[in-house]
Amino acid sequence: MDIPATITSKGQVTIPKPVREALSLSTGDQIMFRVEQHRAIIARTPDLLEMAGIVEVPTDKRSAKWSDIRRTTRNRWAERAR
Repeated sequence: MDIPATITSKGQVTIPKPVREALSLSTGDQIMFRVEQHRAIIARTPDLLEMAGIVEVPTDKRSAKWSDIRRTTRNRWAERAR
């Protein structure tokens, strides 16, 4: 989908309605721009609360302390680097 938009003197762009609809954007949503060579890619920033529950956590890990998880992860990455 190629849809033109115009940049204002202040560097602002109105996101065209078809693009907002395609990305399910609404007032207050945040977006991300990624520049790759001579192109800009726009993406909807995911709402972390909407993502809750996407990754299944094993029952024995659900009560783990965050500090323990971080330590274990660091140790495993260090072992892989060796």
